[in-house]
Amino acid sequence: MTVRIGELLLKEKRITPEQLQETLSHQRRNGGKLSLNLVNLGYIKDDEMTALLSKHYGVPSIALLQFEIDPAVIKLVPGDTAQKYQVVPLSRTGATLTIAMTDPTNVFAMDDIKFMTGYNVEPVVASESAVVAALAKYYSKSNVPSPDVSQPQGTSALELASKGLEEMQALGDTGDVELLAEGEEISAEALARQGEEAPIIKLVNVILMSAIQKGASDIHIEPYEKELRVRYRIDGILYNIMQPPMKFRDAISSRIKIMSKLDIAEKRLPQDGRIKIRFQDNGATKEIDFRVSCLPTLFGEKIVMRVLDKDKLMLDMTRLGFESDPLAKFEAAIAKPWGMVLVTGPTGSGKTNTLYSSISRINTIGTNIITAEDPVEFNLVGVNQVQVRESIGLNFAAALRSFLRQDPNVILVGEIRDFETAEIAVKAALTGHLVLSTLHTNDAPSTVNRLMNMGIEPFLVASSLNLVCAQRLVRRICKSCAAPHPVPAQGLVQAGFSVEDAQSVVPKKGKGCPDCRDTGYKGRVGLYEVMEITDELRELILVGASSLELRKRAIEDGMITLRGSGLVKVKDGLTTLEEVVRETVK
Repeated sequence: MTVRIGELLLKEKRITPEQLQETLSHQRRNGGKLSLNLVNLGYIKDDEMTALLSKHYGVPSIALLQFEIDPAVIKLVPGDTAQKYQVVPLSRTGATLTIAMTDPTNVFAMDDIKFMTGYNVEPVVASESAVVAALAKYYSKSNVPSPDVSQPQGTSALELASKGLEEMQALGDTGDVELLAEGEEISAEALARQGEEAPIIKLVNVILMSAIQKGASDIHIEPYEKELRVRYRIDGILYNIMQPPMKFRDAISSRIKIMSKLDIAEKRLPQDGRIKIRFQDNGATKEIDFRVSCLPTLFGEKIVMRVLDKDKLMLDMTRLGFESDPLAKFEAAIAKPWGMVLVTGPTGSGKTNTLYSSISRINTIGTNIITAEDPVEFNLVGVNQVQVRESIGLNFAAALRSFLRQDPNVILVGEIRDFETAEIAVKAALTGHLVLSTLHTNDAPSTVNRLMNMGIEPFLVASSLNLVCAQRLVRRICKSCAAPHPVPAQGLVQAGFSVEDAQSVVPKKGKGCPDCRDTGYKGRVGLYEVMEITDELRELILVGASSLELRKRAIEDGMITLRGSGLVKVKDGLTTLEEVVRETVK
């Protein structure tokens, strides 16, 4: 920066070579940056320096000393960070934070602030003297604002990470991360040492705590050829959060493996583990589990962590998003003493939550409930939960066989993946047990055909199946900024509304606010397609009817489709038409 500024000023003929040499001598004696010394010696004015920097970097300039900054904006960037990078936060507009800095090419500073605040960072140029004066004004001990713990985009993730996690106690002297050349062999001891160094511990803890604070359901740590990317899945959508330096790639993966008790030396095979952390949240001790999956990719190990927060497990079925009639059918099906209830949908559609809610509803002293899960996501009081372990032969089929000797009333099978598991589940349902399970199908009617494609006889499917529930999750409109968003009647009819409803329905949409991070959405709500197996449907199943025929008959019997459930929620102002169209078909 020193030579660049000096050369730039000489090129623009703002100073003479003699003045530059004199300033450099003054700088060596007194310290400070060249630009500040030039201003102090009177060789160039403050506003001239700002204009020159603005022209050179191609970004706007600002007269920082004439700008009054909102204290709430100052809170967004901690004082030590502002001093370290010589930056001053100016204003926030939507999801963009504008900062004043002397060197807008400092991408490390912008990335760090972007990660801390959760906002996109837009730089403007200010002179060195103005930035120093502003830092003294806004970040002096008497003026520095106390951290805003309620601000999700602020520094609270860092503070919680430094205070809450027990692993933070292991912080020692900061050391340099050991760098390895391409193709260099590495020992398990070296990996463990990398993963235990203080900066990496702090970085991983901040990644975990920030995900909890932002309400993320998954953390993705993805290595590519020239970058390392961290993304959070929030309300079903992936957001880019930060890009740590590539030199931290192996150290981060090693640290996560150490925390989840995985083999840090094994980088060629996928591994699965679990992390449990404890921290202080508003004075109360809170525990969070992370389900960890490591997958070897071309440029390193991709790590995905599922955030399992017990407090967010909604066990009240009336609050999941069921319409009243489908909910009554579902509750009647799980109240029966035998038969099979299947919940279907893609990964991440809330099937586990629905099954846990079902078990919670029927969990009484007089009921013996046993589950086989891969993995066990949440511990339920009064329920016997078994972790499936394929590596030792304890698969779903083996677990099911042993369950039948455990005098169960209710059996939950995490997923029906093959003929053997399906056959045992069907026979259990026919011999006096209530069986709950999941399948991966697109809608409720196609579940019947899926079972028959697995090899289950039609008469067994017809006799054992009580109900199928297909589901999806859509983003819920933020209550704080929801506003009417009229859609032309023709568009509503095309989406599936009747002509009459299209004349009266006025959909809503979120405008964007701090509560929802300017997305317009906060939280998610379920769409449910509940197909009760009536006598008419059993007859169709026995004769091998197609899923289209089953669907047509189920709708005649009153089944609300996934699209229909979505349109009800659009009408009620819970979600947007775009979300429903994205997740369902007519």
